[in-house]
Amino acid sequence: MSGSGAALLLPLLAAALLGAPGAAQPAGEAACRSVRAAFQVLQPGAKWVPEGPVPGTDLQVCIPKGSTCCSRKMEEKYQAAARLNMEQLLQSASMELKFLVIQNAAVFQEAFEIVVRHARNFTNSMFRTHYQSMGPRALKFVGELFTDISLYILGSDISVNDMINEFFDSLFPLVYSHLINPGFPDPSVEMTECLRAARRDLKVFGNYPKMMMTQVSKSLQATRVFLQALNLGIEVINTTDHLKFSKDCGRALLKMWYCSHCQGLLLAKPCAGYCSLVMQGCLAGVLEIHNLWREYIGSLEGLTKGMRGIYDMEHVLLSLFSVVRDAIVHAQKNEGKLSTAISRLCGHAQQRQIRSANYPEDLFIDKKVLKVTHVEQEETLSSRRRELIAKLKSHSSFYSSLPEYICNHSSAVQNDTLCWNGQEVVERYSPQTTRNGAKAQAGNHEVKMKGPEPVISQIIDKLKHINQLLRGMTLSRRKAPEKNPEEEEEESGDCDDEDDCGRGSGDGELRVRNQLRFLA
Repeated sequence: MSGSGAALLLPLLAAALLGAPGAAQPAGEAACRSVRAAFQVLQPGAKWVPEGPVPGTDLQVCIPKGSTCCSRKMEEKYQAAARLNMEQLLQSASMELKFLVIQNAAVFQEAFEIVVRHARNFTNSMFRTHYQSMGPRALKFVGELFTDISLYILGSDISVNDMINEFFDSLFPLVYSHLINPGFPDPSVEMTECLRAARRDLKVFGNYPKMMMTQVSKSLQATRVFLQALNLGIEVINTTDHLKFSKDCGRALLKMWYCSHCQGLLLAKPCAGYCSLVMQGCLAGVLEIHNLWREYIGSLEGLTKGMRGIYDMEHVLLSLFSVVRDAIVHAQKNEGKLSTAISRLCGHAQQRQIRSANYPEDLFIDKKVLKVTHVEQEETLSSRRRELIAKLKSHSSFYSSLPEYICNHSSAVQNDTLCWNGQEVVERYSPQTTRNGAKAQAGNHEVKMKGPEPVISQIIDKLKHINQLLRGMTLSRRKAPEKNPEEEEEESGDCDDEDDCGRGSGDGELRVRNQLRFLA
């Protein structure tokens, strides 16, 4: 066949399959039989399908210019199918992103729990090894502290300062009776309360409780906001996955995907430009999320970049045992002053007893002991966060690209030729230019926009709130107040992931693995 003959044959073939462009297509009996068969696949049972062409005067959306193959009941079923198509396409579009966020939220929550558990075990090991005389009572206070830390990460209203103050208040009576004043019997209830009350006034543990409050508070706050942000990301995606579309949107979807069937044009596909208009109208509220979603990813990236040093809970919690140890050593070094002060403050409650001349073995410990040693270079929380952000950034345009994704996956004709425009098959569709977003839909003649759904408005408000929290965390680090020399000394132990911190050698080291392996 010659090239010119083939060129003439293509329009004829298209006309046979789609109907002549630009003309109304009264349904014939043969066409209606095909429609009947196709509808039965979609909706088993043929009781709503006319035997042949009908006037269709009761139709509300697929209004015919001549006869039609559809009944009013078929129109309703087609609209339900169109809504289902839309929901499935949205869920398909978000599947990869949704899995990414859900998986990482679960992995990070589990990893944070593992860090807390390791930190508690390290602290318990320090007490068992070097302060045996304190016995299980110290372990009880350690357990309570790390339980409060876990609850705080999960959103509890408990104050970090309160939990740390309670820990040191509870610890001091043990330190006093077993280390500072060894040989004394366990203090009475009255004496215990006096010691607890005196602990802060006398600064028994120096500035270590304050340093611990600063480091734990900053690292846990960053961790908590990070988890909150991931969980909100899941909520945003779930909300947009299960939208209830407006009546006007449902009618527009029916018109775009199924009204051609009523004319017997089963092979007609919507024009890409027409599909884009319908999607921009149906998804106008969702598309309002776009800028906030991009800001969410950018703000989350800013937070993760700053989660180092005292903002890194992995570094802070796994080194917490050494802060507790140093606090106890500080109290021991000042035992003379403390004993005198306690005798003055709590003398009425103190039962005097001859002090033993022999100091217990756990009175002092070698400062070289219990250095943190990194034993393996494995995947860290920090590297996992960087990997998550890199993947999230590839989805930063997820919401603005939804109309294009749905049209591409619903067989829209990309070149807008010989395609369905909602009423008939046209040789060429001239798309109306409309920008994304609710405000831009005033001129959209395919879908009337009445404002975002309440559920979308709620999600927008939540995104604004979490973005504000994330920005606040970032700004607080940029504008950190100047430290006095004492605070500088307190925080000199901070280190980033790249630093070679805490490496040591020699006998008596507690080998700590503070780089966690992720299985997910």
